[in-house]
Amino acid sequence: MHDTFAMIERLHDDVLLPSRATAGSAGYDVRAYLRARRVRCSDGMAQVERDADERDGAWGIDLAPREMALVPLGFRTRLPQDVEAQVRPRSGQAFKNALTIPNAPGTVDSDYAEEWMVIVRNDAPTTRRVIHGERIAQVVFARYVALELRETPVERTTERVGGFGSTGRH
Repeated sequence: MHDTFAMIERLHDDVLLPSRATAGSAGYDVRAYLRARRVRCSDGMAQVERDADERDGAWGIDLAPREMALVPLGFRTRLPQDVEAQVRPRSGQAFKNALTIPNAPGTVDSDYAEEWMVIVRNDAPTTRRVIHGERIAQVVFARYVALELRETPVERTTERVGGFGSTGRH
C-alpha cells in the first residue's frame, strides 16, 4: 500500500500551505513567501542576493525584464518515497503577467527536506514585482518508477528510425 499523504511543515506561522482551487484541480497552488526575506536573483550570467522590501503594506521583490529569482515558499515537506512534486507554471501568471518558470516542470524529490523554492522569470518587457502571498506556481504530485539501468547493446525492435519527428514521414 502506498502512502497517500505527505508531511508538511510551516517555517513561518503565517505561511499559506499549498492548496487546490477546486476538487477537480490537479495542481496545488503555491505562494511566494517574501516577508523580510533575502532572495537569490540571476540574469543568467551573474547571481546576486536582494532583500525583499515592503511597499504600501505588501512585501515583494522587483524583477527586471528577463531576470529570474529563486522565490521561497515558506514550507518544507517529506514526500512518500515513490512520489515527486512537479512544479509548473500557472497559466494565468504566464499569460497575463509574463511570470514563467524556466525549468518547468521543476522536480522536488521525495528525499528533499529543505524549504521549497520556485525559480520564476519575468518575461515581460518591463519590471515586474512579485508580491508576498501571490500564487506563483502550481505543484502536481506524480508517482515514479526508479529503474535499474543496465549497460548492454540495445537492438532496434521497431521500424522507428531517423530521430525526432520520424513518425511524421509519409
